[in-house]
Amino acid sequence: MSTAQAGAAGDDGLMERPAPLPAPGLPSLRTRVLQHVLVPLALAWLLGVLVSIGVATNFTQAAFDRALLDDAYSVAANVHTTGEELELGLSPREVGAVLFDQSERIYFAVLWPDGTLLAGHGGLHAPEPEPGNRYRFSDISYQGRALRAVLLRTNRPQPFDVVMAETTQSRSTLLRSLLLYAAVPQIFLLLLLAIWMGRAVHRDVQPLLELQEALDKRNADDLSPTRVGGSTREVRRLGVALDSLFARVGAGVRAQREFAGNVAHELRTPLAGIRALAEYGLAQQDPAVWREQLERVARSEERASRLVDQLLALARADEAPAMRFEPIALDQLARDAVLHFLSRADEAGVDLGARGLDEPVEVMGHAALVEGIVNNLIDNALRYGKPADGSQPRITVELTPLPDSKQVRLTVVDNGPGISPEQQGRLRQRWAQGPEGAWLKQGAGLGLSIVARYARLLNARLMLESATGHSGLAASITLTRAEPPAVP
Repeated sequence: MSTAQAGAAGDDGLMERPAPLPAPGLPSLRTRVLQHVLVPLALAWLLGVLVSIGVATNFTQAAFDRALLDDAYSVAANVHTTGEELELGLSPREVGAVLFDQSERIYFAVLWPDGTLLAGHGGLHAPEPEPGNRYRFSDISYQGRALRAVLLRTNRPQPFDVVMAETTQSRSTLLRSLLLYAAVPQIFLLLLLAIWMGRAVHRDVQPLLELQEALDKRNADDLSPTRVGGSTREVRRLGVALDSLFARVGAGVRAQREFAGNVAHELRTPLAGIRALAEYGLAQQDPAVWREQLERVARSEERASRLVDQLLALARADEAPAMRFEPIALDQLARDAVLHFLSRADEAGVDLGARGLDEPVEVMGHAALVEGIVNNLIDNALRYGKPADGSQPRITVELTPLPDSKQVRLTVVDNGPGISPEQQGRLRQRWAQGPEGAWLKQGAGLGLSIVARYARLLNARLMLESATGHSGLAASITLTRAEPPAVP
């Protein structure tokens, strides 16, 4: 395989290579949306469950503790004095009836202040209450069982303590029931919400997936509208933005194809002429003919070079980014341009002059663009602004301040044949030429297109008018004066 073939094959491979897919570790939009919604929702649900459990535990504990304290008060109410002694006025059967509980085992003890057992279960003790309090609840262990206990301190008829304790099975069972009935329905609702949101997000994201599949299957030269559907404004706006982008890209592609075709067509003629002149000269033996043909080849090459320069200038103007404007000495720039073309004008017998350059004039713009405008206008006037009656050609570069004093007009005036008003707009377009004998007939039709493009980049406009007082053309642009520096 030759190098050219290998390069072509490599280019084809690059053209057919699919675009890289997103990294597999990245989550999908649907997953990300669900995470952003369901994770905070699940955390909020968990926090709510914990708060509910805490509140339920507190109120359940308070209810059971209150019942336990009531039992302690009942026992204390049945303690009586006999002389100087205390005794419990309840028989074992009555104690069982008072302290009956179907699901819990209850223990009690009546104690002297020194801890001596007066009645009840021996060895049953509980922490004493804080000073100023009559009772205190606590968790104790008795005979290998975990109990909830309360110690009640009574001073009538004599000081004594009542300790009441019970097992906690009912409390635990009630708390588990509360947790079950509070959490399980919420978990079920959370799952239903996740399923519903998953389907809703999938439905809303589906147009994006369809758009991705359509773009993956689309050929590189297919710039037709996408017609994206969807139930949200954002998706529809994305479709509109894509269609607008495709339209702009399509217009650019068509312009490039047209530009390339026109370039090939315009370059073919001078190159073919140069080749014909060279072949004719090589076929002759007379040195004088060789010299004549070489001179004609040089002139043809000059025209071809100028055409190439114009094409490059126009391409740079089309691709130019946003320009940064700065103050430009327009009078000096125009004076330099006149001096640059003066020798050429003298050789062609053209009276090239200037007017309005005595006073300094600064405008906001880009020096390369303004210089390109002036040079193209003078060059076009030198080439095509020759009077039809054979009189001496005259070209004048003028700077004219406008009445509002904030703008200045740059004008290049010739006394050539001029152009009609209906042709003035057409000559701003690429490859446009005038009729036989008119301005731009001999050229490729790029000079004014370059000037018009440069003017747009400068936020100005190219104006083509008939010269005042005589035949000819006045080509002008209006620029904004630079603001004088602020006085400190």
